Amino acid sequence: MTDFPLATTDAVRQPLSATLHGYLGKFTEAAHHYDGSTHQAERLEALLGAYSALITDPGNEPEYAKLAATESGSMLAGQLRAQSARCVAILEKYRALHLLNGKTGADGYFANIESCIDEEFGAVAPKAQSKVLLIGSGSFPMTLLNLASRTGATTAGIDIDPEALDLGRQVVQLLGGNLKTTLSCEPIEELEFLREATHVVISSTVQAKYQMLHRMHPLTRDDVVVAMRYGEGLKSLFNYPKEPVDAQRWNLAETIEQPQQIFDIALYSKQRPHRKGN
Repeated sequence: MTDFPLATTDAVRQPLSATLHGYLGKFTEAAHHYDGSTHQAERLEALLGAYSALITDPGNEPEYAKLAATESGSMLAGQLRAQSARCVAILEKYRALHLLNGKTGADGYFANIESCIDEEFGAVAPKAQSKVLLIGSGSFPMTLLNLASRTGATTAGIDIDPEALDLGRQVVQLLGGNLKTTLSCEPIEELEFLREATHVVISSTVQAKYQMLHRMHPLTRDDVVVAMRYGEGLKSLFNYPKEPVDAQRWNLAETIEQPQQIFDIALYSKQRPHRKGN
């Protein structure tokens, strides 16, 4: 296999378009050579770390705005979004495999997840009686395990990747066998847990997330809160952006911007119907 080079600080000094094309090539090659082993894990983690630093650097925003306004720049952004999402999924598989193979201990995992669920839901954070669904749970569902461990909430995740689902279930069994956490691949229309969920998190790398938001409206409780992870501007190079919603169905209750994180959060609640006068 041809080794793929890591990004360097010199690469950031190139025109942004050249830098981004370089990342696209590296992501494409990394995804192509994934073989179920962990031999590329350190390289891929470093590559994604450098890419994350690039898209959270506000100094790159003006140049990216000009690039994104062009047809070629828009196409490049779409390709990067797709390939970086594939690589994030692979990195989660590496982390799961390391844990399951005993190369990394379980200590500290709960304290070191990438996103804090309390911040994600703001004032409506889950409690012990809550039921939380994560759409796009991946191979390393630490958000769900951390939440179930700290609050006692019942949590569930769904994912369409069979390998990710298998690894995720093994991670849950190893780290949270006594927790109320389950994973499945059921479509949301067949997922009984969705009808009971008080909170739903939709991963930023789920391409059809707004279609899913529309589909889940008649299937969910009236008081459900949906945390939609998204990215705009530079962050759209790693995340699918926010989209308009049907104002008769959903209300954008709050937007939580996280300058140092690779995604931001849009909180949606169900739109309450207007009562007609007698």
